[in-house]
Amino acid sequence: MTEIEKLKAEIKSADAIVIGAGAGLSTAAGFTYSGERFERFFPDFEAKYGFHDMYSGGFYPFATPEEMWAYWSRFIWCNRYMDIDNVTYKTLFELVKDKDYFVITTNVDHQFQKAGFDKKRLFYTQGDYGLLQCSEPCHTETYDNEEIVKDMIEFQEDMRIPTELIPKCPKCGKPMTMNLRSDDKFVEDEGWHKAAERYDNFIRTRSGQHILFLELGVGYNTPVIIKYPFWKMTAQNPKAVYACLNFGEAYAPDEIREQSICINGDIREVLSKIQ
Repeated sequence: MTEIEKLKAEIKSADAIVIGAGAGLSTAAGFTYSGERFERFFPDFEAKYGFHDMYSGGFYPFATPEEMWAYWSRFIWCNRYMDIDNVTYKTLFELVKDKDYFVITTNVDHQFQKAGFDKKRLFYTQGDYGLLQCSEPCHTETYDNEEIVKDMIEFQEDMRIPTELIPKCPKCGKPMTMNLRSDDKFVEDEGWHKAAERYDNFIRTRSGQHILFLELGVGYNTPVIIKYPFWKMTAQNPKAVYACLNFGEAYAPDEIREQSICINGDIREVLSKIQ
């Protein structure tokens, strides 16, 4: 039996499936930060500043907030709100929609919900491109940004948004920023804590069951969030199975090797073969 056949059988037979998703899953779905997508949306920024991918641009120290938000509004729109072919996520949803599943992800692009996953079975640990927070932060609320992002895109000229569109905190008046975990100022709002509680409850109440820990495109930037806990929970449960799909980085430690399925390959292609 091939590794893909083993994974197909596990998805079918598991009592519960815990999906752990990293950046590699969105890359497989077409959400690349360089190449054609970058050149289509950011040719002026590339020409002026010389960076060649969206990720690098996200760290660029723009001289003014007007220019920074011109960049970020485009970034948010093409990675959060714009509809693109979502076959990879939809294929994954079709595979697990009738199972007892939960998703924990470091991705912040909202693609799970767009593909049909139940919002109450999702835990976005690192934030959401669709939310703003106070940069201070003076309080722990977050705010939907779709309307203001639309305005920033519509009214920007010469790589700048109008000054009046710069988002300010409604409570203290200081600048707003993205709700992304990059430092100790990340806001864990009420929705974040409820999702964390639901995830913990799911893991606790399925303890000892035949659980498939399905890890998709998780690298080693933040292994303590998904990868290491999946290894530990597999080792603690003889009925558990750990499956790692990763392009070039599929690995399982010796301690759980007999309980593991490792598939090096393009996640989109692998999922299509399991259907």
